[in-house]
Amino acid sequence: MACSICVAIHPVAYAEAQSDILRLPDQTVSASRQSDPTAPTLRDKRATFAAIPGGASIVDAETYKTGRSSTLQDALGLTAGVFVQPRFGAEEARLSIRGSGLQRTFHGRGLLLMQDGVPVNLADGSFDFQSIEPLASDHIEVMRGANAWRYGATNLGGAINFVSPTGKTAAPVGLRYEGGSFGYRRLYGAFAQDFGNGDGFVSLSHSEQDGYREHAQQENQRLFANLGGRINQRIFTRFYLTHMDTDSALPGSLTRAQLRDDPRQANPGNVEGDNRRDFILNRLGNMTVLALDGGHSLELSSFYSEKSLFHPIFQVLDVDTEDMGVRLTHRWANDAGWRWSMGAEVVEGRNTDQRYINLGGQKGQRVNALRQTASNLNAFAELEVPVAERWAIIGGLAWMRQERDVDDRLQCNAFVTAVCVPQDESFNKTYRDELGRLGVRHDLVEGVQLFANISQSVEPPSFSELTGGQLISANDEQRANTLEVGMRWSRANLELDLAAYRSEIRDELLALNDANGDPEGTVNADRTLHQGLELGGALTLGKVVVRGQYLFNDFRFDDDPVYGSNRLAGVPRQFIKGEALWQQRGWYAGPTFEWVPSHYAVDHAETLYAEGYATWGLKAGYRQRQGLGFFVEGRNLSDRNYVATTGVVADAGGADSAQFMPGDGRGLFAGLEWRL
Repeated sequence: MACSICVAIHPVAYAEAQSDILRLPDQTVSASRQSDPTAPTLRDKRATFAAIPGGASIVDAETYKTGRSSTLQDALGLTAGVFVQPRFGAEEARLSIRGSGLQRTFHGRGLLLMQDGVPVNLADGSFDFQSIEPLASDHIEVMRGANAWRYGATNLGGAINFVSPTGKTAAPVGLRYEGGSFGYRRLYGAFAQDFGNGDGFVSLSHSEQDGYREHAQQENQRLFANLGGRINQRIFTRFYLTHMDTDSALPGSLTRAQLRDDPRQANPGNVEGDNRRDFILNRLGNMTVLALDGGHSLELSSFYSEKSLFHPIFQVLDVDTEDMGVRLTHRWANDAGWRWSMGAEVVEGRNTDQRYINLGGQKGQRVNALRQTASNLNAFAELEVPVAERWAIIGGLAWMRQERDVDDRLQCNAFVTAVCVPQDESFNKTYRDELGRLGVRHDLVEGVQLFANISQSVEPPSFSELTGGQLISANDEQRANTLEVGMRWSRANLELDLAAYRSEIRDELLALNDANGDPEGTVNADRTLHQGLELGGALTLGKVVVRGQYLFNDFRFDDDPVYGSNRLAGVPRQFIKGEALWQQRGWYAGPTFEWVPSHYAVDHAETLYAEGYATWGLKAGYRQRQGLGFFVEGRNLSDRNYVATTGVVADAGGADSAQFMPGDGRGLFAGLEWRL
C-alpha cells in the first residue's frame, strides 16, 4: 500500500509505482525474497507497511528534495500526523506525534528516532535533532503510536526511521549545493559503489547559517557511511558509521512585545550568557540478518555511540555520554498471511554531567557533578492472523524494565550564588511495565483498507525530566491507553491516510504549578487526554499534484484539581500545511502554504496566547534521476511576523512572558544538483 504523501516526481514513474503498490496485498514479504534484507527497497517497505493496522507512512526523499532540505520540518512537514516546527530556523524544534514530548522544543523525547533501524535516541529516551541529515536519506518511515511496535517502541508518539541510501540504490556520485537568505549555505556530496554481493555508500555535508535572528549562527559537519551486503546465501550484514560536529548559538524566546517590535532580536539573557548547544557525536551501528528456511529470519542490530556536549544555558553543562545497545528479533511470514515477530533489546547509557556557573558562555566555578546511568531491558512480540478473506487480526505484547540512576558526585548546589549548599541529589528508580495491543485490518476493496487498534504505551522520564532543570524530580513513568481507527485509500489519482485517535493518559510529564501557584518543575499530571484527527494525502489532477496534511489536536487536562479541563499548552488546535506542484518531465512549479487558523495557549492556565498565522511561498525547479537539476524556493513571501512555536509554562498570570519563538521572515533559497 502506498504511503499517504509519497508521490514520485515524474508522473509516469508515479503511475508505474502505483501499479506495483496496488498488487502488494497479494504478495508475501519474507527475508528470502529480498536481495538484501539489511537494506530493503522502497517497494519492500511499502508491502510491510500495508500490513500495519494503524497510522504509518513512508516518505520518499525525492519528494522533499525538490526544495531546501535543511531541517526535519523540510523533510517531514507534509507527513500525516507529524507536527514539527523549528524554534529558530534550524534543527532544534518541537517534534511531536499525538502530543508526544509536548512541552519540548529542544533535545526531544516521546519518540524513537532511528537511523537504518538502529536507535539514535540515547538510553534515557532523549534524542538530538542535529543527528539527522535529511539529504542522506533514501526514505523515511513514520510509525505513529503503537504502530512502531515492530521496533520495540512503546511510547506515545511512535517512531521515525531514517533509511540511508546504499551502493545499490544511490547514484554513483551525487553533488548538491544550497544557499540563500540569512547566510544559509549547505554543501553535500555522496558517493556509492555496487560490488556485486556487497555495496558501499558515503556522504559528507557542511552547512552553516547566520540565521534570521541575532545569535542564531549554526555550523554542522556530518559524515554518514554504510558498507555491507551478502556474506553467503543466508547471512547479510551492514555496518553504519556516523560522525557529527555541530555548533549552534541559541537566540532564545521573546516576549510578545519584543516579537512585535523586532522579531530578529535575540533574548538579551541568551546573548549575555552566550547560550549555545555544541556537540561532537561518533556512532557505529550494525544490522545482520540470518535467513532461515520456511520464511523465518533472525535480525541482530547493535550500536555504540559517544557524544561530548558543551551547553551554556542557565549553567554551563559539560556532558560526556556513552551509549550502547543490541536488539535481536525473530521474524516469520508465510504465504497464507501469517506474520510473526518477537524480539528482545538491551540498551545502556552512561553520562558524566558536570555543571558550572555560566560566565558569558565560559565555565566558572563547578556547582554540580552527576553520574547518570540509564539501563533498559525490553521484550516484545507481535502476531498477525488472517481470520477471513481480506481480514486480519494483529496482537502484541511487551515487557519493559528500565532503570534510571543518578549519583551526585559533588553534593552541593549553587544555582543562584557561588556558595555551596549541601544537597545530595542521588536517587535510583526502576520502572517495570507489561503492555499489550490488539488491532484489526480489513482490505475493503483493492486499494482501500480500514483499520482499528487499541494499545497501551509507557514512557519513563528522560534525565531532562529528572535532573535537567533547577529542580530534581524522581518522576513516575507516563502511561496511556489509546484507541485508533482509520483508513488508507490508494486508488486512481487519490492517496489518503486518515486516522482518528483518543489517548487517555496517566502521569503525563508536564511542567506544572501547585494549588498555590508555586512552580513544581516537571512533574506527573494526574489525568490528561490527547485526541485528534490525522489526515495526509495527495491528489493528482492532470499534471498538478496537491499534497499535504491536516492536524486536529484536542489535548487537555481531565478534571485536574488546578487546571480543570483546560487545554494543554504549546500546540495549535489545527494545523494545515501543503503544496500544489505542476509537474512534467522533471520540471515542477507551484505554491506552498502553512496555516494555523486560531490562537493557542502558551500556559496551561490559559492566560497567555500565541496568535494564529498563515504563510505562503513558491518553488520551482527541474529534477531527474541523472544529470543536472536545480530549484528556486521562496518562503514566507508576505514577510509575515508570526510565532513559529512557543515555550510552555504552567501559569503566566496573564502577563507577557518570554515564551515566543519567531518564524523566519521572507527568504529566498536556491540549489544546484548533479547526479551521475
